[in-house]
Amino acid sequence: MIASCLCYLLLPAARLFRALSDAFFTCRKNALLAKSSSTQVEGDFAMAPRGPDQEECEGLLQQWREEGSSQALSTSSEGPLVDKGLAQSSLALLMDNPGEQDAASEDKWSSRQLSDLRAAENLEEPFPEVLGEEPLPEVEGPMWAAVPMQTGPQYADCAVLPMGALAAEQWEEDPAVVAWSIAPEPMPQEEAPIWPFDGLGQLQPPSMEIPYHEILWREWEDFSAQPDAQGLEAGDGPQFQFTLMSYNILAQDLMQQSSELYLHCHPDILNWNYRFANLLQEFQHWDPDILCLQEVQEDHYWEQLEPSLRMMGFTCFYKRRTGCKTDGCAVCYKPTRFRLLCASPVEYFRPGLELLNRDNVGLVLLLQPLVPEGLGQVSVAPLCVANTHVLYNPRRGDVKLAQMAILLAEVDKVARLSDGSHCPIILCGDLNSVPNSPLYNFIRDGELQYHGMPAWKVSGQEDFSHQLYQRKLQAPLWPSSLGITDCCQYFTSCHPKRAERLKYSRDFLLRFRFCDIACQRPVGLVLMEGVTDTKPERHAGWAQSVLEEDTLEPEPVFPRTVGTIQHCLHLTSVYTHFLPQHGRPEVTTMPLGLGTTVDYIFFSAESCENGNRTDRRLYQDGTLKLLGRLSLLSEEILWAANGLPNPFCSSDHLCLLASFGMEVTAP
Repeated sequence: MIASCLCYLLLPAARLFRALSDAFFTCRKNALLAKSSSTQVEGDFAMAPRGPDQEECEGLLQQWREEGSSQALSTSSEGPLVDKGLAQSSLALLMDNPGEQDAASEDKWSSRQLSDLRAAENLEEPFPEVLGEEPLPEVEGPMWAAVPMQTGPQYADCAVLPMGALAAEQWEEDPAVVAWSIAPEPMPQEEAPIWPFDGLGQLQPPSMEIPYHEILWREWEDFSAQPDAQGLEAGDGPQFQFTLMSYNILAQDLMQQSSELYLHCHPDILNWNYRFANLLQEFQHWDPDILCLQEVQEDHYWEQLEPSLRMMGFTCFYKRRTGCKTDGCAVCYKPTRFRLLCASPVEYFRPGLELLNRDNVGLVLLLQPLVPEGLGQVSVAPLCVANTHVLYNPRRGDVKLAQMAILLAEVDKVARLSDGSHCPIILCGDLNSVPNSPLYNFIRDGELQYHGMPAWKVSGQEDFSHQLYQRKLQAPLWPSSLGITDCCQYFTSCHPKRAERLKYSRDFLLRFRFCDIACQRPVGLVLMEGVTDTKPERHAGWAQSVLEEDTLEPEPVFPRTVGTIQHCLHLTSVYTHFLPQHGRPEVTTMPLGLGTTVDYIFFSAESCENGNRTDRRLYQDGTLKLLGRLSLLSEEILWAANGLPNPFCSSDHLCLLASFGMEVTAP
């Protein structure tokens, strides 16, 4: 009887000892993690640094078994926990064989419940079990995992994967990863988890959004005062405010063709239904007025994306890539904010031209902002929006430059006003070029000297300088038959039309009474005897040829330069491509785990004087003003989230979001 009473008295102490032992070992893992210099991807979602040796845990476990549980209980009752080996052996027991634990181990412990345990007065009170647990693969060290949201009926349509029993300690060193923590060791789970994919095939957006932005913590950088309810901002003058998003959403076909790039992802988060729900959630959360998408698969666009975006209030335009490609670009806008003036699809493919034998495309829209009727007779300048996805191949910088020249020529034509100036322009998309590369500098600075430049250097994606035979850019970069000048303008855009019609006098017309062309027999003329079978005699006043110098339109002059291309659109980037608070460069994508920036939003701005020269990298507010932007992330932060895609971001690119203001003027 006495032994039985002692067992009941020592049972709460055993529970407390196990919890404190696990907490001690978790702290030890945090210390090992801070000292670790390399990480590796293990398991489905894990990116784990190397932990303590498994043999050490097994040895401590054997020692614990030899000493017996009674000795462990007596040690816990003597004082605070001081034996590190005993703490590790307690954790090893939990990892080795859960069946050998006593009946009290039915309660599943987690570090989140540990904080409640320390504050609880009655240690025998049962604790709730963690819902949605699933067994995790065994690893040698701690794993990175996402803290899951609460599970309940209100999240039935949301795309969130169950991640298991996870710790609540947060990594305080970086607020951008505040919702990521070190997961505890895997716990046994008898029932397989149920993936919440019910209802994802519906076109309706999720009823409740999951705050994924709190997981990856992208901050909104505001550069202006808050607007009023009508979308107009008070300042020096009223402004028409709108937001624009650019997003490469990763076409499902392209993902399956390059499956080796996504081995770090769990197969379920690569499912299109799961990704589609997450994408709609992002669109609904940020609620842009203009949406520019790349890698939009054609069947997904017509069957799911376009109907869903239409229900969200968008009017959409789509351009599929040429050839047999199944994806393309889309530009969507809200008709309550803009009225369409014109839409120009752009194809870069030119038959018979080796420089332009790729199937990439673009879209250029001219939109008229709509101001509220209560403001009276006011007007806003049109807005030109261009969206494109440039060729990826890092070795073919010549193709990238030619494609960009075609897009800039189309933008120049669409955005050109009657006085020769341009309306505000926004150019965005996946340009497959890194910041400060020659292609990037050409868009920003308006000029590039390319003659003799290695083709791989244009985009700056990879270094092929070790190759013996390199393709180098020759002048002219594209032939005259393309119809585009070295100033990235169509020929017709370079020559103003004649101010008045030609006047033909009687003497001028009499010159055409007799000419050689009158003696030529028309093709297909029916032979009639005495009518069409004779040839007119040559008159003495007939001229050998018709002199029509005054009547013919002069051939357009092709302003070719030696190895230099230019444009006059005065574009600058929304993003600075560097995170000063972290001391790291911004990234928009992570191919093969390497972060880089290839997605951009450029907008037109007034250039500033910098000394004795004009430097377009320094700009001042013009008709179009940047009001705010959604911050990007660093490579280290995305590594903590297991890269891209992940359970919260369903593309291998991050979305770009910016807010602009346009001047409202009186007529």
